[in-house]
Amino acid sequence: MRFNTRVVSALAFSCILSVAFGQNPSKLEFEVASVKSAGPVVPGQVQIGVHIDGAQFSASYMSLKDLIRMAFQIKDYQISGQDWLASDRFTLTAKIPAGSSQKDLPAMMRALLEERFHLKVHQEKKEFPVYALVVAKGGAKLKESPLEPEDAAVAGKPRNVDVTAGGSASGTTVSMGRGSSFSMSGDKIEVHKLTMTQVADLLARFLDKPVVDLTELPATYDLTLPLTPEDFRAMQIRAAITAGVQLPPQVMQLADSASGDSLHSGLLAAGLKLEPRKAPLDVFVVDSADKTPSAN
Repeated sequence: MRFNTRVVSALAFSCILSVAFGQNPSKLEFEVASVKSAGPVVPGQVQIGVHIDGAQFSASYMSLKDLIRMAFQIKDYQISGQDWLASDRFTLTAKIPAGSSQKDLPAMMRALLEERFHLKVHQEKKEFPVYALVVAKGGAKLKESPLEPEDAAVAGKPRNVDVTAGGSASGTTVSMGRGSSFSMSGDKIEVHKLTMTQVADLLARFLDKPVVDLTELPATYDLTLPLTPEDFRAMQIRAAITAGVQLPPQVMQLADSASGDSLHSGLLAAGLKLEPRKAPLDVFVVDSADKTPSAN
């Protein structure tokens, strides 16, 4: 299926952003920043990621929607705007000011988007049909899998981050550091050392509704979810749609033809289940943004 190379960003960034960024309402800016078009997709070759090495920050092959998620620390389904927000790709490199920490980065990203893309958004509250990820009757059947030790932090500097995602027609792999990872290939989903919130965010990429973690499980876990070929294909299609890929109607219909039973069975074997519910969620509406960033 030719859209696989575009699916990667949809799978990766709900976890990538939670690893790389914290929150801080302060008005801060990168010391120096460059934003360039990343060019068209090369079939079968996609490598995206977020890297922080000392004062150097870089984000490769990111859509404006990805960057908005970074800036406002929200989920993909909370962003409402034109299709190109998810399809056009950019590479960003920047220098982090001395004395800054990880929690300052979202504010710096917001300032950059306002300056280079003239981004304007407003926030609304809407009620969405969602899936609640909950513990099934009988309790969770998961084994805790602790993260590997973190590198020692240096005072006054953001900790190093190296989060990457790669994909091809054979599948997708996301590495989030400290041994945590996600992969989707061979008719199965495998996660290692992820929180249930991260698992819920990933599942939302493949389903027809947002997924909200209500398990209250506190640790990081390993999880394998076998899928039928039909469900695997349908989930790939939904992830492509989420990523803003334009697909022929006959391909999109395949997403509705699968039952999804294998995913639910895999979750139930782990003592988890998805329950349809309704929930009020914040939505960030993109009022305006430039398709071409202003000069560096």
